[in-house]
Amino acid sequence: MTETADRPCAAFDGEALLARGPLARVALAVRARLAERPEAAVLTFDDATGRVVDLDLRGSDAEIVARLGGTEPRGRGRPKLGVVAREVTLLPRHWDWLSAQPGGASLALRRLVDEARRGDGGQTQARIARETAYRFMAAMAGNLAGFEEASRALFAGDEAGFSDHAAGWPADVRTYAQELAWSSLSEAD
Repeated sequence: MTETADRPCAAFDGEALLARGPLARVALAVRARLAERPEAAVLTFDDATGRVVDLDLRGSDAEIVARLGGTEPRGRGRPKLGVVAREVTLLPRHWDWLSAQPGGASLALRRLVDEARRGDGGQTQARIARETAYRFMAAMAGNLAGFEEASRALFAGDEAGFSDHAAGWPADVRTYAQELAWSSLSEAD
């Protein structure tokens, strides 16, 4: 399977966690639930972004999994290392400096990005985690008591305050939001 089918996700049937794991497995659990209860209100979320994932559940299990595998053509580069080619716009003096670096422009840019990531003290990772949790919360808890206060605590980085304001939420919704907001920070490189 490709990265798309392996992408970690969570599906909720109403306010209850239905399945969590690789997208392919979650999609099949969603399909099974909708076969049992066609009226079920099931939403699937991407763990990395907090965004709702649209699933195409037509066809057999194998067809669903194959579609999730993606049909994007492979580009140039070293796919096993996850190299992604994108355009970077720089001034001529920047290109001159990069080309003079040992290992070339790509290695110099990777080194600069890695140094910046290490030097930000986890601020970028914390911001991304808060934004990811908020996307999920807006979809699943936007109408629940304490949402506004929990959102303010989330963006203030106040884990205890968040827990207090989200205490009345359904357990699965509260737990998943907390994991999106704070668990990834302790796992950050």
